[in-house]
Order: sequence, then structure tokens, then C-alpha cells
Amino acid sequence: MAVQKSRKSRSKRNHRQRAVKLSCPSLNIDPVTGEQTLRHHVTSSGFYKGKKVVMTQADQTESDE
Repeated sequence: MAVQKSRKSRSKRNHRQRAVKLSCPSLNIDPVTGEQTLRHHVTSSGFYKGKKVVMTQADQTESDE
């Protein structure tokens, strides 16, 4: 079993782990609105995978009129 000779400092550890976060987040384009969102997130207009799942304030004001 491998045993380290000396303890790594926080700076060295964080510098090594920082490379994981450098990649760009993958984005989805909603087929209905064409809006870019993070994967597995609802768009600002309330769509998820092309279906309306959340009522927004703009939808509620339109239905009241």
C-alpha cells in the first residue's frame, strides 16, 4: 500500500482539485423557446424538455385578463 512521505498543503491540494471546475457547464437549448439553460433545469419561461411545467407571473396575468 502506498504511504505518502509528507502531508500536502491546502494550497497544493486545492490547486490540483481546481482543474476539475475549469470545464464549461454543458448547456441545453429548449426546443420550444430556444433558450439556453443548464441541464436538468427549468427555463425562465417555465419549460422543461419542451413541456410547460411551471406557471410564471406572466402566465398568470394573461389568464386573469
